[in-house]
Amino acid sequence: MSDANLELVRRGYEQFRATGRFVAEFVAPGFVWDMSHFRGWPEQQVYEGVEGAEGFLEEWTAAWDDWELDVDELHDAGEKVVALLRQRGRSKATGMPVDMSLAQVWTIRDGKQTRMDMYSDRAEALEDAGLSR
Repeated sequence: MSDANLELVRRGYEQFRATGRFVAEFVAPGFVWDMSHFRGWPEQQVYEGVEGAEGFLEEWTAAWDDWELDVDELHDAGEKVVALLRQRGRSKATGMPVDMSLAQVWTIRDGKQTRMDMYSDRAEALEDAGLSR
């Protein structure tokens, strides 16, 4: 099942990159987007459902010019997939550039994404998913 999980997450990023939209078809009812592991995140910690994830992404991407998200690596962790990511852009408010590494840990059950935990520290994400670097 883990190859299928990796492919599901990979396809989600590919579709997001192509459309700029969160891929609702891959998401289970009760989906949770959790920002509580992202150090210094001052906003809402948990976004519920597809609507919550879409709202977060729309708000986040609207704050940047030339924003892009690249997948550096995907790691199989059984029912979890760890995505090591890099985002780049320039703040619309300040003009300051951003180039940062981060991680997302996707939990997959029955072929659907049930949650995504966002991490500012890639090593912490790998460790929390039962992997080590």
